[in-house]
Formats: sequence, structure tokens, C-alpha cells
Amino acid sequence: MEVRQALLDKNDRLAERNRGFFRARGLLVLNVLSSPGSGKTAFLRETIRALGKQLKAGVIVGDLATDNDARRLRESGAPVVQITTGTVCHLEAEMVARALKQIALDGLDLLIIENVGNLVCPASYDLGEDLRVVLLSVTEGEDKPLKYPPMFQSANVVVVSKTDLAEACSYDREAALANIRRVAPNARVFETSAKTGRGMDTWREFLVQKQQERKTQNPLSL
Repeated sequence: MEVRQALLDKNDRLAERNRGFFRARGLLVLNVLSSPGSGKTAFLRETIRALGKQLKAGVIVGDLATDNDARRLRESGAPVVQITTGTVCHLEAEMVARALKQIALDGLDLLIIENVGNLVCPASYDLGEDLRVVLLSVTEGEDKPLKYPPMFQSANVVVVSKTDLAEACSYDREAALANIRRVAPNARVFETSAKTGRGMDTWREFLVQKQQERKTQNPLSL
């Protein structure tokens, strides 16, 4: 337990360093988390496309192995850096700091960190982000927030993804939203479909607003 606490203390110090670096550059930074198969990569690719010229985004992608997600995200035209973690099931602040040296940050407004697909250990690791965004796919079951409360409790934003499949999987929308509210009462909730575009304009407008707040040095508030 003491070893784990020491590791988290070190990570928190490095995360604060990252945060200061990001804010000095006027970057809005998202830490995007979910379980595997939630549609995170497709959602982020369509997010970048929806932003168009309003916000220029860069991406850091974390995966245990392969660069498949990084290659898919490059289809959006954004600069992408891959972190391959091997056996580590989460990204850490130090990994992000090293990856920053490989991405051209000049001109970027938004930095998206796509964390390793996992709803457990990434919840404990601050990366220096402004907003923690957790995805919940309609295909995963309405009780996911209750099964993994630390992840959802730490979320500033919860994105319900793959809503185009809701009817096919008998998704209970009211139950899912109630469970999100029970665990994360202060999180903003967006219901989206990367395939049909549902909710993507509202999500885009939210990001543009948050970046404007960052540029004017106002505190980020949801």
C-alpha cells in the first residue's frame, strides 16, 4: 500500500507539472477513458472532424499493443502520437510528458489523450488534464456506472456513445441516465452517435466554449 501511495504521489507531482505546461500554452486537455469496445476511437475521430477549423486538435493515444487506434485517428488529419504501454493498463503523467516531445504543439488548441481501454486503474492517475471524459456505450449495460463507481465519480463529462444501437440492444435510457446521475451527479452528459452524428454538434459547441474559457484564463466550470 505504501509503495502504491508513493507512486501516486510522484504521478500527482508530474501531473501538476503537465498541467502548468498545458495552461501556459493555452491548451484545453481531455483525458478520455472507457472500457474496450465503447467506440472511443470513432467518437474522437468524428469529434476532430466536427471541430473542423474551429479548434485544431492533437492526440496522444495509449494502448497495450498495436498502433491501430493511432492510425485510425490520423484519418482525421490531426497529429497523433502513440504510447505503447506493454503490460501497463493505464497512462501515467510521465508517459504523457515524454509523448509531448514527439508532437508539434504550435498552433494546437486542444490536446486529446485517449487512455488505455480500462475502467479500473486509469481512474487513479491524473495526467494533468482539464476535463476527464468517460464514455459509456449503450451496448455495455445500464449498470456500468454502478459497477465501476471510481471511474464515473472522477468524470467531469460522461458521453453515452453508440446511441444508434440503442433499440437493437434494448437499451434502457432512463435507467442508464439515473445510474450516471447517482454516481456522477455533477458530470455533464452527452448522448452521441459517431455513426449518425447525433449529439456531435452539441459536444463540439461545448469544447469550443471550454477552449474560449481557457484562452481568457477563466476557471473551467461545468
